[in-house]
Amino acid sequence: MRLSPDPLYPSRRSPVLAENVVAASQPLAAQAGLSMLAQGGNAVDAALATAIALTVLEPTGNGIGSDAFCILWDGSALHGLNASGRSPMAWRPDRFAGRAAMPFRGWEAVTVPGAVSAWVALSARFGRLPFEALFAPAVRYAESGYAVTPAIAALWAKAAPELAGQPGFAETFLPGGRPPRAGERFACPAMAATLREIAETRGESFYRGRLAARIAAAARAGGAALVAADLEAHTADWVEPIAQDFDGVTLREIPPNGQGIVACMALGVLAHTPIRDLAPDDPLALHLQIEAVKLALRDAEAYVADPAHMTEVMAAHLLDPDYLARRARLIDLDRATDFGAGAPRHGGTVCLAAADASGMMVSYIQSNYAGFGSGVVVPGTGVSLQNRGAGFTPAPGHPNGAGPGKRPFHTIIPGFLMQGDAPLAAFGVMGGSIQAQGHAQISLRMELWGQDPQTAADAPRWRVGDGLSVAVEPTIAPETRAALAAMGHGVSTDGPDAAFGFGGAQIVRRLGAGYAAGSDPRKDGCAVGF
Repeated sequence: MRLSPDPLYPSRRSPVLAENVVAASQPLAAQAGLSMLAQGGNAVDAALATAIALTVLEPTGNGIGSDAFCILWDGSALHGLNASGRSPMAWRPDRFAGRAAMPFRGWEAVTVPGAVSAWVALSARFGRLPFEALFAPAVRYAESGYAVTPAIAALWAKAAPELAGQPGFAETFLPGGRPPRAGERFACPAMAATLREIAETRGESFYRGRLAARIAAAARAGGAALVAADLEAHTADWVEPIAQDFDGVTLREIPPNGQGIVACMALGVLAHTPIRDLAPDDPLALHLQIEAVKLALRDAEAYVADPAHMTEVMAAHLLDPDYLARRARLIDLDRATDFGAGAPRHGGTVCLAAADASGMMVSYIQSNYAGFGSGVVVPGTGVSLQNRGAGFTPAPGHPNGAGPGKRPFHTIIPGFLMQGDAPLAAFGVMGGSIQAQGHAQISLRMELWGQDPQTAADAPRWRVGDGLSVAVEPTIAPETRAALAAMGHGVSTDGPDAAFGFGGAQIVRRLGAGYAAGSDPRKDGCAVGF
């Protein structure tokens, strides 16, 4: 990895080099995490304080009613945590019969929120500081207020017209009848009270106590299927991260129901291409990555679901080396292809990274899915609820079809790189469908092309869409865009998500002494350390 004083891409940021680091999409949240390290906490304490603060400081991407995932290196082993929630038990398959798509907003998009269970599980197993201490910065900002940052203000304004009519949204997130502008102060005392209650009860109130009863009552009032028993039944699960090697570096991801397998499959396909012979911004290098991601995405759309329901095609089939080699042979070096799913078996969001001087490294992500999630806020609590139910498909017989007590396909994924038995990087790229695509792009930039974390975060990105469409950032050179178009890619640089659809990376990479951390300039955040 090269640490260069001359940036390759438009950014005024340099990587932060320190023995203890936090990278996050909101500066005050990053500092909340760093303050835990300064108090003698470890990287898990830092990650959790950052995540909890982000529910207050970046409500456009996450909230107390989010879902969460984590991959962490504890100093000797790698651990994965799936804290995504399940659908209400009353969600029988016929509930959504005849729909072209799942509900995207409102109560019918809400599954059990899992982020609080992630905070509890991670702190209990790996944290060093008292659980209550992790909430202090978030409670202070919720109670006393903070100045809203520019990127978050823009997302807030974008979401407000659509969500103003959802239960509880306006009273919580539209003070004075409108979204706060950049630099204006926002406070939410109800959120502060809720966070205190979660801290004092170690999450029990949220799933089995007074807060659970308030969530269930609001659901009943909204005609939703979610009941107290659904909250009480929730568990966060420790899982073994899946793996894909590329030239001695191994990408580790949370297994399905998440889309991390897409990044693993893409790297497995790219291992059988001439990408090693190309520069990082060569049009052919981009073409090969785009095609590999398309192959992986088409399979994920067809097969990835709650693992309990992936009975015909499982993760191991999708990651089989012979299958990935066969898929790689479908790539035309000169032309874009509209791939379908293969036959592997015959028959919104915030992310953060933290690391400490002891060697502990954490990649953590939590999300409401779409901006502000379902738009539903439980009255008097500040609990905004995710819309992860939209991740199911209404197609009959699909493994990701809606059903009772089932986890939907998830876009949010933490990423981790290993080199042999040693940790290399904890990272994530928030932003819906860009996440797995961004993981592949970031991994290659750092480990194949030797870019430091900040350079890899600064670099222009692309995002595969339907068919042959691919959105690219305007900072990709015009001649490169022209070359991709000549290969048959449907290249675009605009659209409704142009300002926000290329994600936000947060990266911590291990050095010989300490870490190098980078934070995406597309967001308001930063990397901090000491």
